[in-house]
Amino acid sequence: MPKRVHLIAGILGPLCIATFFSCTVLAEIFCSHEDVALLKSLIVTPGLWILVPAIACAGGSGMFLSRTRRGRLVDAKKKRMPFIAANGLLVLVPCAILLNRWATAGAFDTTFFIVQMIEFVAGATNLTLMGLNVRDGLRMAGHLRARPPQAARAS
Repeated sequence: MPKRVHLIAGILGPLCIATFFSCTVLAEIFCSHEDVALLKSLIVTPGLWILVPAIACAGGSGMFLSRTRRGRLVDAKKKRMPFIAANGLLVLVPCAILLNRWATAGAFDTTFFIVQMIEFVAGATNLTLMGLNVRDGLRMAGHLRARPPQAARAS
């Protein structure tokens, strides 16, 4: 059961962030301010109510599953998780809430776009870190082969 929870949460978290990211870019380019405000509202509710538990479940189930495992990949995943959680809770969630409030009020000013850029950078960072965790998890499960050392590839 913990493996299934970890798998689902490990897919759902990055999928949420990627969806929020791509929908925001598309809405900013092609949609009206009203559509952007609706999107920002949907990112907060139900979006954050899906994302935050997914990240927490992925982290918690990962810690549970790794309690008996050792190695470089396990250590790397454990080192990334605090950054993913802190970035999510201290940057992404507050940015999403502020952007939702400002969009609802029609305040599409410079501050809105600066905070949105911060949100993009934080989202891209979390996507990268989560992607590395997925890759390492697949390697640990034997579903993805590790890359050969540099010297072996050169010949």
